Amino acid sequence: MTSRILSGKIIADAIKAEAAYEIKLLESGHGFRPCLAVVRIGEDPASAVYVGSKVKASEELGIISEHYHLGSETSHSELLALVQSLNQRDEVDGILVQLPLPPQINASEILETIDPAKDVDGFHPFNVGRLTQGEKALVPCTPAGIIEMLKRSNIQIAGQHAVIVGRSNIVGKPMAMLLLQENATVTICHSRTKDLGAITRQADILVAAIGRAGFVRGEHIREGATVIDVGINNVSDPQLAGEFFNGEDLEKRLATIEKRGFTLVGDVNPTEAMAKAANFTPVPGGVGLLTVAMLMKNTVDAAKRRRRIN
Repeated sequence: MTSRILSGKIIADAIKAEAAYEIKLLESGHGFRPCLAVVRIGEDPASAVYVGSKVKASEELGIISEHYHLGSETSHSELLALVQSLNQRDEVDGILVQLPLPPQINASEILETIDPAKDVDGFHPFNVGRLTQGEKALVPCTPAGIIEMLKRSNIQIAGQHAVIVGRSNIVGKPMAMLLLQENATVTICHSRTKDLGAITRQADILVAAIGRAGFVRGEHIREGATVIDVGINNVSDPQLAGEFFNGEDLEKRLATIEKRGFTLVGDVNPTEAMAKAANFTPVPGGVGLLTVAMLMKNTVDAAKRRRRIN
């Protein structure tokens, strides 16, 4: 079986184009553009890349972008004060505090301080609760993007058995809630699950979100399943890369390792998955691109809801 590769770029571009159109309507019809404030603490290189992509996408779509880069020595009270000031500014529609935060900062308290109406990451307990109840809410961007990918790829969700490997608050749990809303039967697996393969092989839709490179292998996948790979892992060992790729793809990956020091690998072994799955998301080029697109959509939605614009 040859898998259909689900391109995150095509779907992300479509979502961003829809957001850009809505932004133009808001500006022409209501006299404002949505505003997103992004806060980054310290010099974590991955955070710098993520924030850079979010700021760039905002500017491309016409969202007003505010970027606050604070030093790694920033205190909890200083960050708290910044968030509270952004809450009070009516022109700010979305607030995003990039994780992880330094150890001196209580991340939970910071996230809970963000105005739920401006919580474009969907992490505030208020939005989590509304999601659990099936009510309208700002939803975590990666799970929301996966639902968009499934729908826009004409992959049936209702009545299907979806298995999620990983139970994080950022992906696993909200993913389960969104799939339940779409009438899937949902199973969540994790590090204590016994005989993982026996469960994952029942999946019509298999979502891998555990942060372990190539952990999900062919033995975990049912023939004809849809496999969604959420993982983003750096692999610097050429021998390990050889376990995940072959042929021309392996040559490209080895060249990337030689040039950059690493290549990106998901939580799924791609060569083994593509031999069994009907649909498969690549890494890079899959789910990751949807996360930023859904952040843009969430910012537009937050701006409209705060002003009661349909």
